[in-house]
Amino acid sequence: MRYIGAGAVAAGGIMSLIKSLPLIVSTFAKAMKGFGREGGALRTDRSLPMPVALGGALLVAVALWLIPSVPITLLAALIIVVFGFFFATVSARMVGLVGSSNNPVSGMAIATLLISTVLLKVTGNTGIAGMTTAICIGTVICIVAAIAGDTSQDLKTGYIIGSTPIKQQIGELIGTIASGIAIGGVLYLLDAAWKYGSTQLPAPQATLMKMVVEGVMGGNLPWGLVFVGVFIAIAVEIIGIPVLPFAIGLYLPIHLSTPIMIGGLIRLWVDKRKFQSEQRRQDVVDNGVLFSSGMIAGEGLIGIALAVLAVLGLDFNLGAPLGNWGGVAFFAVLVAVMLFFMFGGKKKKN
Repeated sequence: MRYIGAGAVAAGGIMSLIKSLPLIVSTFAKAMKGFGREGGALRTDRSLPMPVALGGALLVAVALWLIPSVPITLLAALIIVVFGFFFATVSARMVGLVGSSNNPVSGMAIATLLISTVLLKVTGNTGIAGMTTAICIGTVICIVAAIAGDTSQDLKTGYIIGSTPIKQQIGELIGTIASGIAIGGVLYLLDAAWKYGSTQLPAPQATLMKMVVEGVMGGNLPWGLVFVGVFIAIAVEIIGIPVLPFAIGLYLPIHLSTPIMIGGLIRLWVDKRKFQSEQRRQDVVDNGVLFSSGMIAGEGLIGIALAVLAVLGLDFNLGAPLGNWGGVAFFAVLVAVMLFFMFGGKKKKN
């Protein structure tokens, strides 16, 4: 199923790119028109000059190539520059025009992995070194796409409230550096506590990337299963269902897909339910999104706290596991609490 999911995700990402080609061309044309300009006379038109933005991107690519501890070759750096430019454009425009839920990061990352691994293999960069380089390329491109979408969303919000773009962009740079340092430390902490790929830390996306790179490098990738995923993605696209969410569900473990499905059913029930006003419906939806976002952030914080305890060798096992039925009971309580939070707020007058 993971190989089928990999094929579906890659196909979905490529189809998103094809559909975004007009946006890529128009964005590139507008960017080149603004090359060398300092921005408009209005405060709300001032952005980082294009030479600074392009120079910073090239500086990062050269640093990745020259820093000894980063396994990026000159060819890999060039691949990162090319793929990063186009995928950042796609991500920023799709998020800016549609929303963050439409950002095909997984598809772009898998497509990058497939193409870059083939290029590395053809040029003789094989073995563990070649696979490590391919993973690094995919990682950088994944971060590029994610940050481009996030920045686009932030700048769109800033435009609505009348902020100064250049100040936002400087803040984005500071935030990216700070979060990179923090997340790097957290990743090392989680690996020290449980090791990636273990039962406690399965890391399905990372496992999928590993499978793709090893399969292409070793020549044993089951292309039949990959193309099954590709054709499923094409059929899903023809039907009119969003490809990438469908494809991601193919390779995610069932214990992750099930609660996602239940959350979708709750949202569908809210959308179909009758309310006194449309504003009340939107309030309920907003409460649900807020509650879910808080649960995601809280789960991450608790995971970090548990990793710290695991590294320190502290075990807080309070008893025997409750089993599957106990898990179902606690999940039912969680859903009940979520519904109470969604509908418990005071009704706002229109």
